[in-house]
Amino acid sequence: MNWVAIGVTLKLAMLTSLILVVIGLPLAYWLSFSRWRWKFLAESVVALPLVLPPTVLGFYILVAIGPRSLFGQFYTTLVGHPLPFTFEGLLLASVLYSFPFAVQPFAAAFEQVDRRLIEASWTLGVSRWTTFFKLIVPMSTAGIVTGAVLSFAHTLGEFGVVLMVGGNIEGVTRTVSIDIYDEVQALNYAGAAKTALFLLVVSYGVLLGVYAMNRKVWAVWPQK
Repeated sequence: MNWVAIGVTLKLAMLTSLILVVIGLPLAYWLSFSRWRWKFLAESVVALPLVLPPTVLGFYILVAIGPRSLFGQFYTTLVGHPLPFTFEGLLLASVLYSFPFAVQPFAAAFEQVDRRLIEASWTLGVSRWTTFFKLIVPMSTAGIVTGAVLSFAHTLGEFGVVLMVGGNIEGVTRTVSIDIYDEVQALNYAGAAKTALFLLVVSYGVLLGVYAMNRKVWAVWPQK
């Protein structure tokens, strides 16, 4: 197995999950409690990666961060090298691609918090941010963990977006999914099978932990 590719993949998945927790919680809070009549527009954008082909999303991300875009030119001037085909560019693409896998479970968990408790906290003079961190977040722990773990597991298996934005640079952007593809192309089915089995075991273990921890929320049949 290519342990370098495995290390890059795990690093990418962990950083993606961490960033999505930081930026996803405030967005999920707004989606859950905002009364803006056009909120569905933002909800549609958040959910778009669920239905958009990865290659299409990867293409638009590549164009958006490329050297001809304003953002790409700014980044190149600031850092000294272009963003595409770097680990940083791959991380940005992974965050965008896994966005709904984190934000939607966060928002669903927030919506299950009793609104009366939140309003009681506000009535007692507690600020909205304090109420969020002291009340809403602790009561939504299972949903937050679920979103973080699902985004981690989703990042492990990325292929189309990874290939479009990160390419195939050993030790930098070459992930497990790309390594499996290369092994198959080289007719090394034994090597591909080992790496695929490793990815299968890790992904199943992650999902198994989520379902076991948060069984009442994610079970197909209600508990008796």
